[in-house]
Amino acid sequence: MSEFFNRVSRRKFIVTAGASAGAVLLKGCLGNPPEAGKSGSTSTQTASQPTANISAEQKPETTKAKLGFIPIVESAPLIIAKEKGFFSKYGMADVELSKQASWGSARDNVEIGSGGGGIDGGQWQMPMPHLITEGKITKGNKPIPMYVLAQLVTHGNAIAIANKHLGKGISLKLDAAKPLFAQLKSSTPFTAAFTFPHVNQDLWIRYWLAASGIDPDTDVKLLTVPAAQTVANMKTGTMDAFSTGDPWPFRLVNDKIGFMAALTAEIWKNHPEEYFAMRGDWVDQNPKATKALLKGIMEAQQWLDNFDNRKEAAEILASKKYFGLSSPDILALPYQGKYDMGDGRKIDDKSMAAYYWKDEKGSVSYPYQSHDLWFITENVRWGFLPKDYIANGATKAKELIKKVNREDIWREAAKDLGIPAADIPTSTSRGVETFFDGVKFDPENPEEYLKGLKIKKA
Repeated sequence: MSEFFNRVSRRKFIVTAGASAGAVLLKGCLGNPPEAGKSGSTSTQTASQPTANISAEQKPETTKAKLGFIPIVESAPLIIAKEKGFFSKYGMADVELSKQASWGSARDNVEIGSGGGGIDGGQWQMPMPHLITEGKITKGNKPIPMYVLAQLVTHGNAIAIANKHLGKGISLKLDAAKPLFAQLKSSTPFTAAFTFPHVNQDLWIRYWLAASGIDPDTDVKLLTVPAAQTVANMKTGTMDAFSTGDPWPFRLVNDKIGFMAALTAEIWKNHPEEYFAMRGDWVDQNPKATKALLKGIMEAQQWLDNFDNRKEAAEILASKKYFGLSSPDILALPYQGKYDMGDGRKIDDKSMAAYYWKDEKGSVSYPYQSHDLWFITENVRWGFLPKDYIANGATKAKELIKKVNREDIWREAAKDLGIPAADIPTSTSRGVETFFDGVKFDPENPEEYLKGLKIKKA
């Protein structure tokens, strides 16, 4: 398995996008924003916030941290905390946000740390922090301890399909499209892409396919491709599907290149998405600064969940230094739960929008350990991790999670911030989770969940 991970190029991916397209040198997933170089709004100056009354006991050890981000809506709490002055409010006046060329670049940069010109942490797909901690995806398989500190967002992702497949039964459920997949398998397989292997966007597309009886490892062709390449690949017909976060799905619909078969909010309502995580050594050396960062992020998450602020949020994110969008409308509509799916279906439902602080099931920001367990179980399901991680009551997985998931620091920061007790979860488990196909994941028994899945490698 480690050898497989190491075959993933560290700074760029070479992907064969089809016989006619030949080899394409890709610059890194999500590295280039939609319509790069164009911007409908100017860079926003950091807003001033009154500095909180910081006691000597809470004064950060440092005012500096370098956080990596990828230009998708999952990064919004980091950007808003910087731009609205929430980091500065808690003493972190010198936080630097570093746009990463790809998830591979983010991994490389956290390996070397800010002292070596990299980053201290930032935004991550799951379970990247666990895999980095275990040395599964690092250079030379060197373990680099990471701490998961908060969940950044729920929802905000979709599975986009090339317009050439409109009207062929590709939607949330694929029963009507199975003959199409079988036909393509015998000639040119249905080609689907994601931004990094074995994490969120790979797992969403795998779950969606397998739920309808389509094996993602044998019935289709899966690729790792940067989101910036999706437009070209969809236009040339060398790619059939892509799993990614906003603003890319709406951009593909808006440009009449593709449609959305499903929102991840439809696949798993109120699902865990991406997370804030830092190098363990940075946190251990800077415990007060860590809580100060968390307080800034928590305030940003609450600010973002006020829908009256989302027009301003879209303008900030759309600016050239962050997402580089031609218009903030590409974010503003999905931010209100308004999705033109591109196949005649329209969604106008705020419960399907991205949420950062609280959703229908409670806290979004709190990092439930039960969710970490699902991501690890899915890695076992597809053969990315050995079975012993969830054998014997998932002892190995749970030990890893307790080492990586620092929900205790989240709780401390929440109490310091004055978060009401009702908004601080009392359990590290959110309980049984239910997916669109009726399958349930009980974190008390991940082995039973795995046994019940019809398509798997484990």
